[in-house]
Amino acid sequence: MEPLSAAERKEFEDFAVAIANNARALSLPRFRRPVDVTLKGDMSPVTAVDRGVESMLRERIELAWPTHGLLGEEYGATRVDAEYVWSIDPIDGTRSFISGWPLWGTLLALLRHGQPVLGVLDMPVLDERWIGHAGRGTTMNGVPCRTRSCETLATATLYTTTPDMFTPDEWARFDRTSRAAYARRFGGDCYGYGMLAAGHIDAVIEANLMPYDYLAIAPVVEAAGGVMTDWEGRALGLDSGGRVVAAATPALHAAIIESLARG
Repeated sequence: MEPLSAAERKEFEDFAVAIANNARALSLPRFRRPVDVTLKGDMSPVTAVDRGVESMLRERIELAWPTHGLLGEEYGATRVDAEYVWSIDPIDGTRSFISGWPLWGTLLALLRHGQPVLGVLDMPVLDERWIGHAGRGTTMNGVPCRTRSCETLATATLYTTTPDMFTPDEWARFDRTSRAAYARRFGGDCYGYGMLAAGHIDAVIEANLMPYDYLAIAPVVEAAGGVMTDWEGRALGLDSGGRVVAAATPALHAAIIESLARG
């Protein structure tokens, strides 16, 4: 596959930044304000803010790139067999949003032939934004960032959002692996991956994710020098399962994969 040209990368990034700014303009004024919450079929919460942000993003993408596909949390998939597909998570961390907790974000990814080539992780309340171009580097608020050099579990700070995301078998594997780390912490939703890309923590292990939860994050982490795969060590794409490992270095990633593989 021919890589994107510098001009193409800039065009896509400029567009993604513009619509991420639009998303902020919709979500921030509603944060810590009364908002109606309903439960979806899987019992996860959704608000009018989630739906409004995704609707706006889909409209902007359809207008600018009518042949591109779309995958979003609230309104599903359109043309996902297209060469280019945009992945949208309008509010990653809806539970945090409705709790007044500032660690929620908007995730945007551009996939080419099923693989993420551009990722945007935007944290509106914190005014922090990561942009990752596959194979080209990651920036945080315009400044290049890199993962740490941690290579062993014994020296790693490891995060996951919540124990509730794991099945009993997955929890046993996570618990064993994370207890071997220097420190394990809970919480953060997408923010943990930003902290990993910026060199503040060393690993994130999660399960029960959907593609729009991880597709934007993978290029952010990997272009910063990290490794992000499923629990079997396979590259992430549209058809990956919901279990992911993100690590600061290949050596740390290999150690985590080995530990998780033990039954």
